[in-house]
Amino acid sequence: MIENQTGKKLKKLRTDNGLEYLCGEFDSYCKNEGVVRHKTVRKTPQQNGLAERMNKTILERVRSMLSCANLYVKFWAEATHTAVYLIIRTPSSAIEFKTPLEKWTGHLVDYGNLKIFGCTTYIHTKEGGKLDPRALKCIFLGYPDGVKGYKFWNPATRKCIISRDVVYKEDEFVGVQSSVESARSSSTEVLQSIVGVQRICLASFNV
Repeated sequence: MIENQTGKKLKKLRTDNGLEYLCGEFDSYCKNEGVVRHKTVRKTPQQNGLAERMNKTILERVRSMLSCANLYVKFWAEATHTAVYLIIRTPSSAIEFKTPLEKWTGHLVDYGNLKIFGCTTYIHTKEGGKLDPRALKCIFLGYPDGVKGYKFWNPATRKCIISRDVVYKEDEFVGVQSSVESARSSSTEVLQSIVGVQRICLASFNV
């Protein structure tokens, strides 16, 4: 992706010792492509400080987003995707107050499509009979890749919907809460998974 989108050849790749980076197939691919591998020492996260700090930033934002939206940890993937979506569109002093996306693409960011994560929405629908409601009450979850629309959760059907014909109530959060026991039992496992996923997501940005 990096080479196709920028025209620049990938020469070096720094990673930790996660299993996703240690498989023989990936190692062989790097050797065949002439990519130099740099691996951090086990239990020495400071050698990959930039990525590790970003992992922490993402995790903190995901916690806050889920809490403010009254959503339980089942929605960690959507919250993580939206957190990263917003981070790369946020100006940074490290790059002269430009956004990472602007540095990557060379184009200014359009903020006109941003909405508040977890807010209540009403999606227009033509399904049902003549007297049935013409709107579905849903929860805004984020911005799906490669689609000119938005992602929503329909609590009634427990399914996700992609749509663009929507009315937003950004000061209203209906939320979806699970039992305390269920949330506690799965929170640690899910939050650890977030960090693992972001190692992969951030690898392409940091090379």
